[in-house]
Amino acid sequence: MEKRFFELRFHGKGIEYFKIIIVNLILCIITLGFYYPWAKAKTLNYLYSQTSFENQPFVFTGTGNEMFRGFIKAFIFIALLYAAVFTAVFLGNGGLVQITILVIYLIFIAIIPLILHGSYRYRMAKTQWSGIRFGYTGNRSELVKLFYRDLFFTIITFGIYGAWFSMNLRNYILGHVQMGNAKFKYKGNGGDFFVLNLKGYLLSLVTLGIYIFWWQKDLFDYYINNLSLSDNEGNMYCKSSATGGEFAGLLIVNFLIIIFTLGLGYAWVVTRTLEFVMNHILLKGDIDFEKLIQTQPDYSDATATDMADIFDFGFVV
Repeated sequence: MEKRFFELRFHGKGIEYFKIIIVNLILCIITLGFYYPWAKAKTLNYLYSQTSFENQPFVFTGTGNEMFRGFIKAFIFIALLYAAVFTAVFLGNGGLVQITILVIYLIFIAIIPLILHGSYRYRMAKTQWSGIRFGYTGNRSELVKLFYRDLFFTIITFGIYGAWFSMNLRNYILGHVQMGNAKFKYKGNGGDFFVLNLKGYLLSLVTLGIYIFWWQKDLFDYYINNLSLSDNEGNMYCKSSATGGEFAGLLIVNFLIIIFTLGLGYAWVVTRTLEFVMNHILLKGDIDFEKLIQTQPDYSDATATDMADIFDFGFVV
């Protein structure tokens, strides 16, 4: 099969997403927040359905019921942590309060890799394209070891190793994502990522912040250009086509929309950003997507993805 370009597009409209947000907000208020899992499912259903690859939309198959069960588990876990703090405060023992808070922070750090692992298992299992299910095949123990090892090196190097930490995590997680029998691969390098961010930081200082837009463009390029997909017969490579000027236009207009609409324009900011991202990812290769095989199992435990929402984790590392 000859190499050719593939089309990735986002078709969502700000007004459509705004209506979904308003309805979700009203129902969450009426139900004291318990509608949130269904609100999230409705949001993901819309955003996925408006994203297409080769004119075929993506489908999110997760349900509010699944996420509600995960939401309750996550809520109970967080409630127990808060209860421990309140109990220590009630007992009036300052030392006990400090120890309790320290233990909670350690628990929080301990569960981060578990949340990442579980979130990807659920979200990928609930993502489909043309009837083919995505999947995350990472090993929980391997991810935990990688996370704690790199966290340790990041701490003892006063944050310098953070670039390697970020890339190792991204390489592992995205390298274990599959689309049927086709496997993604990410090949980011900590040294390159460190230099990229150091250059962006220094030039942003020198230019009084103007270079920030080009820094964001460089980060976008690095995230996209190192990602590829392959099966037994072919490959597809990703490449960014964005420019610093285009990033400046996107971010400045998004900022103005949020400011002048007092936040009501958030829906337009999201849809503009997703349209920009999809339109600036070039995909070229020789994979025959009609020959993809369904190899990934379903997975319905949404506890980790609900925990990720509570702790405000980004989905992609």
